[in-house]
Amino acid sequence: MIKNPNIALENMVTAFNVVDFARKSNSDIIFSSSREVYGNSVDENLITEDKAKIELSESPYSASKIGAEALIHSYRKTFGLNFVIVRFSNVYGMYDVSDRVIPLWIRQALKNENIVIYGANKILDFTYIDDAVNGVIKAIERFEQIKTETFNIASHGKGKALTYVAHKIIELLESESKITIKENRPGEVCKFQADISKAEKLLDYKPKVSIEEGLVRTIEWYKQFEKRREN
Repeated sequence: MIKNPNIALENMVTAFNVVDFARKSNSDIIFSSSREVYGNSVDENLITEDKAKIELSESPYSASKIGAEALIHSYRKTFGLNFVIVRFSNVYGMYDVSDRVIPLWIRQALKNENIVIYGANKILDFTYIDDAVNGVIKAIERFEQIKTETFNIASHGKGKALTYVAHKIIELLESESKITIKENRPGEVCKFQADISKAEKLLDYKPKVSIEEGLVRTIEWYKQFEKRREN
């Protein structure tokens, strides 16, 4: 559910300010984009970097990301801006206490609250935070060789059903939470599995953490986080 489309404006203004500062200071940038730029490319299996299209924007957020990418490319042509774009896919792990699905479901499972999944067949490519950070580090290290390129930074193209992820969280926490399935909401992507072969080839990017191991690590961090909050 899109509750606050004004956040898209914040994304666009922030992107402009950063890109224009880079122009003025003669700096390079690495831009954090999103798999949202691919929209619902459900006819594809593994999605490559060339599949992003403006007409596939499912939400103001996705439009803000693809718009920012267009701005970056225009600054390259106009001012010679050097950049690398990395498109993340459902990054999760420690330090995230937002309402994104994994931290939200962990909090709900810890309280034995019911979990709602919007979209019975929704499959997404989840990326553990350490793998995402490693992808950025690789891009920094190889910036001169790969500048002006765009990369998917995700897992191994092995998307997981949201139902599987929710059941796994409940199992790991030995929770009494129940799962309710509802219709997919407007503005949400139903299926995304990334092709990371370009990042593997040019960045030597090798994601290491499976969703199963990542959930174990994430849940352990949340347990410690909740203990600190209680104290």
